[in-house]
Amino acid sequence: LYNVENLIQKSGGYLNISWIVMPGNSDQEEVKKIVDLWQPSSIFHISEGTVTDVHVPGNSSQILLPYLQQANIKYTIIISDLQKAIEKQSRLRSSRNRRSVPGYNYEVYHSLEEIQSWMYHLNKTHSDLVHMFSVGKSYEGRPLFVLKLGKRSRPYKRAVWIDCGIHAREWIGPAFCQWFVKEALQTYQSDPAMRRMLNQLYFYIMPVFNVDGYHFSWTHDRFWRKTRSKNSQFRCHGVDANRNWKVKWCDEGASFHPCDDTYCGPFPESEPEVKAVAHFLRKRRKQIKAYLSFHAYAQMLLYPYSYKYATIPNFSCVESAAYNAVNALQSAYGIRYRYGPASSTLYVSSGSSMDWAYKNGIPYAFAFELRDTGHFGFLLPEILIKPTCTETMLAVKNITMHLLKKCH
Repeated sequence: LYNVENLIQKSGGYLNISWIVMPGNSDQEEVKKIVDLWQPSSIFHISEGTVTDVHVPGNSSQILLPYLQQANIKYTIIISDLQKAIEKQSRLRSSRNRRSVPGYNYEVYHSLEEIQSWMYHLNKTHSDLVHMFSVGKSYEGRPLFVLKLGKRSRPYKRAVWIDCGIHAREWIGPAFCQWFVKEALQTYQSDPAMRRMLNQLYFYIMPVFNVDGYHFSWTHDRFWRKTRSKNSQFRCHGVDANRNWKVKWCDEGASFHPCDDTYCGPFPESEPEVKAVAHFLRKRRKQIKAYLSFHAYAQMLLYPYSYKYATIPNFSCVESAAYNAVNALQSAYGIRYRYGPASSTLYVSSGSSMDWAYKNGIPYAFAFELRDTGHFGFLLPEILIKPTCTETMLAVKNITMHLLKKCH
């Protein structure tokens, strides 16, 4: 019960726990800690008054409940049977796979194989606007595919980098990356803003950054977060690909322990996925003007710094871009996003891709935390893919148009 005790001691008994119960022992290669933190990602981010989402195995709930009551810690059960919720989603998937959907369905989650086939298909059918290439290979040897989107109108164009799925279990990310490409291709002729974006810029889009982890979240553990690299000393797999970048590496908000969800890795860029993307971005740092990374869940639009409480030099430009993007997003369905520097808006974390991109000369670096705020958590239902992507699209177009207005 160490983790729970620790949680309670750190909080002084004021912690408000949103409690998620999973029945039975989850069939995983490592025994999960009694508490699997969903939000925030590490115990270091928990202080008095922090609202925390945790997922516990069902058989531990009998121990935990009286403990929380005794410590006078308020809790709410959000999902009483997580296994049932997972099974419901997979049943929907298998029944849908039997129905023949004409074309590609952007309102469902797709496996890694489906996403890669979709990329191949677009590369063939939209060769005027799409070029697919690989930036390297993952730990398990999978290609790291990127789509270059834009009109090949002139030799040099500024560019925007977009990645999704750094954390494996955040499935809404890859769904958004695919949605963005679909919207760009479908509205290029009819929407002047989209035409301007694709004519004047290139978009490098990486629908699944953490390919091994994403595949593992489909086949073994729905809530897997890290990469799948092996550690020689420990039986635990994987590194947090958003703590592995060479910017204040393994400082506050990252862990040195290989079994932790926020493990920073043995050294910066130890993960082939991080190394490959960092190499690609370094080579094009003069061309790439914006870096956008998509995560879930919290409904936030974050900008640097993540590793310290300090104001970035081009704060006014970035802040106004964020303010306008969040307002554009809210105009669709009234969904409110908080925005601001990651350190004070979410929590301090070192070694993140967003800070690295900013430190390497990309003036606009943002991380989106998509829907929701905890009601469904990582199990955002497929029915919410369309509204989530529709509103996020407005924010991304807004940031891109801001960039074209040359505010640096």
